[in-house]
Amino acid sequence: MEKWYMGVDGGGTKTAFAVSRADHIPVQTMQYLTCSYQSIGMEASIALIQEGVQACLGSVGATLQDCAGVCVGMPCYGENSEKDAVIVKELTKALAPAPVYVVNDGEVGWAGSLACEEGIHIVSGTGSIAFGRGKDHEFARCGGWVEFFGDEGSCYWIGREAMSLFSKEADGRAVRGALYDIVRKEFELQEDYQIIDIVLTEIAPHRERVADFQRYALQAARAGDAVAVALYEVAAEELAGMVLALKQKLQFSYETIPVSYSGGVFHAGELILAPLREKVERMGGVLQTPKSSTLEGALMLAVEKFREI
Repeated sequence: MEKWYMGVDGGGTKTAFAVSRADHIPVQTMQYLTCSYQSIGMEASIALIQEGVQACLGSVGATLQDCAGVCVGMPCYGENSEKDAVIVKELTKALAPAPVYVVNDGEVGWAGSLACEEGIHIVSGTGSIAFGRGKDHEFARCGGWVEFFGDEGSCYWIGREAMSLFSKEADGRAVRGALYDIVRKEFELQEDYQIIDIVLTEIAPHRERVADFQRYALQAARAGDAVAVALYEVAAEELAGMVLALKQKLQFSYETIPVSYSGGVFHAGELILAPLREKVERMGGVLQTPKSSTLEGALMLAVEKFREI
C-alpha cells in the first residue's frame, strides 16, 4: 500500500500542512492559525496540529495508518528541554501510529530553501532565526531568542521600530515622511497621542499584530520615506550578522557559501534583499532564491527521516 508523508510548517502567525508521496511534492495543502504554544497554550497547539494532519490526510483519502511519517516544524522547539519533551510525547500520542519528527520551524525553512544541502538559511517572519548545515552534516542555529531582547530584523522588530519612528516623526525628532500620514490615516487619529492607547490595548498584547505593523513601514518606504527605507537597511545588517556568526561556527565544502531566505519580511523585495545581498557577498556568501518552500522543506525532512522505515 502506498504511504503518505506529512509536513507541518508552524509559525508565529500561521500553520501550514501538506501531504505528499515519497517525491515530497505536495498533493494537498491546508492552512490554520498559529500552533505556537506560547501564543495558544500546549493543549490547543497539539490539538490544532492533530486536526490539521488528519484533515490533510483525509483530503487524499488517507488516515494516520497510511502515513509513513510526519515532520513538524514547531515554533520555540529546541529552547526548553522540558517543554520539548512534552511536545514530542503529546504529538507522538496524538498522531499515532504515524511516527513523528519534531524540529524548530526555522529548520524546515532551511530544508526547503537549500534542499537539505550545505549552506545557511535566514528565516525572518514574525521573528528571526538562522540555520546552517556544514560539511559532514554539522548543524548550528543563530538568533531566534525572543522579541523582548532579540528577533532583530524580523517583522516584529520592524513593526516595533516603525511605531517608534511614528512617534519621532510626530514629535519632530525625525523628518516627517509617508509613515506619519499612513499611520494617522489607517488608525483615524485625530491627535497623534491616540496611538498610545491603540498600541497598548489592541496591538502590543498580540505578537502577530506588532509584526503586522511592519506593513506600514513597507508602504512608507515604497512611498519614499527615507527613514523607513533605512529601517530595512538596518534589518539587513542584523540578518547578515547571523550569517556571519554561522559562517564562523561551521565548516563548509564550498568556497562561496549559499545563503537562502524565507519569511514575511522578504515581501519587501529589494528594500531588504539589496542591502542583504551586498552584505552577504562581502562576507564570502551568495544570496540565492529559495529552491523550495518552507512547507516543502517539512516534507523533505519527513521523507529523509522516514522513507526507509
